[in-house]
Amino acid sequence: MKTFLYLLVFLLSFHSGWCQDRKLTLAQAVELARHESLAAKQALTQKKTIYWQYRSFLSDYKPQLSLNGTLPGFTRSFIEVVQPDGTIAFQPVSNNNSMLNLSLSQSIAPTGGVLYVQNQLQRFDDFARNNTRYNGVPFEIGITQPLFRYNAMKWDRRIQPLKYQEGMQEFISSMEEVALRTSQYYFELLVAQVNLQIAEKNRQNNDTLYTIAKHKLDLGRLSQNDLLQLQMGLLTAEKDLASAQQSATVTTLQLNRYMGLRTDQMPALEIPTELREFRVEAQKAIQEAFMNRADAITFQRRLLEAERDVQQAVKENGLNASLNANFGLSNQGIRPAEVYRKPQDREFVELQFTLPILTWGRNKARTEVARANREFAQQSVEQDKITFEQQIFTQVTLLEMLQKQVKLTRLADEIAANRYQIAQDRFILSNLSVTDLVIATQEKDRAKRDYILALRDYWQSYYSLRLLTLYDFERNEKIVYN
Repeated sequence: MKTFLYLLVFLLSFHSGWCQDRKLTLAQAVELARHESLAAKQALTQKKTIYWQYRSFLSDYKPQLSLNGTLPGFTRSFIEVVQPDGTIAFQPVSNNNSMLNLSLSQSIAPTGGVLYVQNQLQRFDDFARNNTRYNGVPFEIGITQPLFRYNAMKWDRRIQPLKYQEGMQEFISSMEEVALRTSQYYFELLVAQVNLQIAEKNRQNNDTLYTIAKHKLDLGRLSQNDLLQLQMGLLTAEKDLASAQQSATVTTLQLNRYMGLRTDQMPALEIPTELREFRVEAQKAIQEAFMNRADAITFQRRLLEAERDVQQAVKENGLNASLNANFGLSNQGIRPAEVYRKPQDREFVELQFTLPILTWGRNKARTEVARANREFAQQSVEQDKITFEQQIFTQVTLLEMLQKQVKLTRLADEIAANRYQIAQDRFILSNLSVTDLVIATQEKDRAKRDYILALRDYWQSYYSLRLLTLYDFERNEKIVYN
């Protein structure tokens, strides 16, 4: 509820121009994208799909009560009837053959069979002879049991829960992917805004310095060449300003659209300078990743599926048999009540089998292919695990390095800004050349951009590590979304 109110206030304030006074933070942009972006909504829809698919799977292993039948089953036609002398006569028929069957069935996952209980009632109306008969099965219990065959139900009970867990963890990964993408668009706009601020400031400074330089030229304290150099600097600053404005417009559209905002208004972004220093142990990151990521579940599922395929190939290439048996009561009569009065025993037993005798090596080839695929799956999973661990280790190392990089670039930005201010003051006092002033300006701009880019790299590395491990190392807790 708090999150909803926060988003509502934020959206209203954004459209009313409040964000121009109060800057949009990275955390706010990420939170907004997690609720309003199309990518987040797609992830939530996919999560719902996986949930209901799993519910459907679970229902297959619970008792199933069903009513089926044919009502009515009317026929009026001519049918062929073989006569005693071998000839065929076409006799008219007019009847109604209706049937209702109420059954309760239960799958037996360990054996792959189906146990069922049913009640059946049949009515036959012969309109040509004005005769009605009933036939029914008041009670019947039966079983259909495959023998020596591949049991799909047993393997599904092991694999489907893993697919469900994969889907739930994929949802969390998708939400962290939204955070990562949002940070990318956020810093693209932030870099564009910083470039725009630099371009505007440089144009103002160059305009001021050019005006001062013209006075110096009149006083004979500046050469014509230096004045032309400053004029070129002013033109360059105006060109950079136009380019920065265009870039800011494009990146604004990208960020707003991704966050789910249908507006072209540019939000004022806050530079995320507050960095919480925390230490991440590579071994703990790897451990959390294998506990939380869908990839780790995928490794287990792939091995199970490979083993399942081997078992299927072995079972289907040998003796296949199926036992069908039932026991019940049945009767018939001219009224429905007679069906249930002193019914007779009703038994049925059937054993069907198929035994390959001569296949010219086909069955063995299929089995060996499945075993080779299992071996390849084991090798692939092992390689993927190594790559998975390497990615996490690299990301942990990169995050530690970028934490130091941000500090260094921030210090360099402060030094370059102070140096430029000193250079500007010295130029006004005619104590510095135009070339040295240009160099100081370039160093100031480069230091500011390097600082923003270092922040960008840090935060993207931060969100990448969250995505790779699905663990919040600041709070020391697993990442969970309701």
